[in-house]
Amino acid sequence: MSQEQPNNPLHGVKLADILDYLVATYGWEELGRKINIRCFNIDPTIKSSLSFLRRTTWAREKVERLYLKSIRNGPGRAQ
Repeated sequence: MSQEQPNNPLHGVKLADILDYLVATYGWEELGRKINIRCFNIDPTIKSSLSFLRRTTWAREKVERLYLKSIRNGPGRAQ
């Protein structure tokens, strides 16, 4: 009983995939500048970042917004 969410561009996109894309696009250092959270700036790993983002709504929302801007505008134009 999967619900369709045609207006949700993040529907079906895993947080791990979003983070992998952002790290591949920007690297940890630039990602830490764009979203100033400890898990991106001090000894960053995918595992620790996912753990933090899954339990911290405001940080996850920032990551999702950057991802959406990046895929819409291209990585060089996302702010």
